Amino acid sequence: MTETVCAIFMRDGAVLLAKRAAHKRTYAGCWDFVGGHVEPGETPEQALIREVREETGVTPVRFRPAAAIDDAACGATYHLFLVDAWDGGEPVMLGDEHDALRWFPAAEAAVLPGLALDEYRGLITRVSTAA
Repeated sequence: MTETVCAIFMRDGAVLLAKRAAHKRTYAGCWDFVGGHVEPGETPEQALIREVREETGVTPVRFRPAAAIDDAACGATYHLFLVDAWDGGEPVMLGDEHDALRWFPAAEAAVLPGLALDEYRGLITRVSTAA
């Protein structure tokens, strides 16, 4: 399975979601967390920091594992990290990975149509109440 990392940014009861670009091979047009593939020789934590910098211009400085999800349909394991502190200001959309980047109240995000994975719904609820 491909190893992938996802950053669950939480701030003031809101979660940051990115809408995957229409040209993406998997989950095009779906709302997802920022992240990407773990490269050879990287730990998931190193990949998380690199991917978040590449896609949002910020650097996670406080994060912890939140879940791991196996997605047999895509042949990927997603390592999800709760990110509650970062350097670099407000996350912005960089590159062409996403068409939108938006903060959603956690309760709204958990029922949002078009989430990449249904498993995100319970996870968003769980991490928002624990944050």
